[in-house]
Amino acid sequence: MTGVLVARRGAAPAQLLLTASIGCALTVLDSNVIGLVLPSVARDFGATFAQGAWVVSAYMLCFSALLLPAGAIADRFGRRRMFLVGLTAFACASLLCGLAPSIAWLHGARALLGAASAFVLAPALALIGHGFQDEAERNRAWAIWGGIMGLTMMLAPLLGGFIAARFGWRAAFFVNAPICAALAAAALLWVEESRREPARRLDPGGILLFATLMFGLTWGLIRGQAQGWASAEALAGFGLGACALAGFLAVERRAAEPMLDLGLFRAPRMIGGVWAMFAYAACAQVMASLLPLLLQNGAGLAPLQAGVMMLPFGIAMFGFPHVGRILGRRLTSAQILPLGLGVVGLGNALAGWGAGMGAMSLLLAGMAVLGAGGGLLNGETQKAIMTVIPRDRVGMGSGIGTTARFSGVLLGFTLLGGVMAAATRTRLAGASCLEGAPCPAGFVDAVVAGDLPKAVAGLEGPGREAAVALARAAYLGGFSTALCGAALLACVSAVAVWALMRAR
Repeated sequence: MTGVLVARRGAAPAQLLLTASIGCALTVLDSNVIGLVLPSVARDFGATFAQGAWVVSAYMLCFSALLLPAGAIADRFGRRRMFLVGLTAFACASLLCGLAPSIAWLHGARALLGAASAFVLAPALALIGHGFQDEAERNRAWAIWGGIMGLTMMLAPLLGGFIAARFGWRAAFFVNAPICAALAAAALLWVEESRREPARRLDPGGILLFATLMFGLTWGLIRGQAQGWASAEALAGFGLGACALAGFLAVERRAAEPMLDLGLFRAPRMIGGVWAMFAYAACAQVMASLLPLLLQNGAGLAPLQAGVMMLPFGIAMFGFPHVGRILGRRLTSAQILPLGLGVVGLGNALAGWGAGMGAMSLLLAGMAVLGAGGGLLNGETQKAIMTVIPRDRVGMGSGIGTTARFSGVLLGFTLLGGVMAAATRTRLAGASCLEGAPCPAGFVDAVVAGDLPKAVAGLEGPGREAAVALARAAYLGGFSTALCGAALLACVSAVAVWALMRAR
């Protein structure tokens, strides 16, 4: 049975939905803007590719590792209360990011920001799941939520490019504080408190093992692309992740009140919904962070220009949740999810083709198709998961869905970034910059890191022009390989999700 504690001023459905959705959008905004400012961050700190990757991965690691615990804690101590705690921590961590004097400081601050984001997003989704139980209202609420997420993805590149060009990358973090203050005020005024009754006990063993699992896997992927997949550090990370996974499953099976109820996954539709969410995030949502790197480092665009060129992707992400809502009148989730993944696969393939050929028009067309598929999936994936979750476990349900989402972003960014780096290195192996002369020392590492000025430092005249052309062509080719890998994953996932969602 669910107990609800009512705030002094009750929440109108529209106000609740708007407050919670903007809270979710704040976390997406931050994770998307970083793609536009990351090249500036890397240049300012002279960061390697692995150090730049950790700016994204440190955030996503703590985010995905704490989403399930955040949902459980919100169910126990109050969803609105944890939402407010998360907003306060998010504002403080954002200020620390903006003040970072070194890349190591920024890594730590981004990790704190990721942890805070988990305590914003999981309670916000639980508030929506608890507040809209009628099927028609629930479908409409998730469609609106998906539209707001799409709008955020559309505006994030423009905002990130404008801030980086006009004020510098640090301002991208400082802007979060007033947004958090406004959301906290709205939550106090309009959002009712709710929690699960009787309160569920926390699962410290599950929390620790799940965080260890995500850390080990991420460490292995990042160190693998930097030092080789058979290196001691990469194998140690994968081994740690595998041991933590085995321990996590054992602990959750025995726990009286587990953080993750494994029994929920006896339903094939639950597995299909989670797989669709993961594949959507790893093949589509992650591109909000990866494509700006392609446009800046491969096509040579300035941050604001890259933000403008992201519009085909962002507009499609914004508009197609509404198309999905219309399709939902005739099609079920079992049909929409595979369709969306198929469109995502087609978009990645077109974008990869365009990048490999250096054809900007084809690349932009692929980005638009990719955004359309992502828009179809954005709200539908969350709805597919939440519809099979009991009402008294909406915190767990939001944690499962968002963990799948941001684990997909984390692993997609790390794995696809590793594929891009390896493919770029292969294309530059033994390359010469001018008339057979070898390229400068550190040229390949600087190109992979996206620091073109460092790569061509000391070169003049035709040699510099040749080196720039070589670097950009190799970067575009490496990205083409990564995009084609994402296309394959999306298409395989479409078939798997179709089979799972049809199963009884």
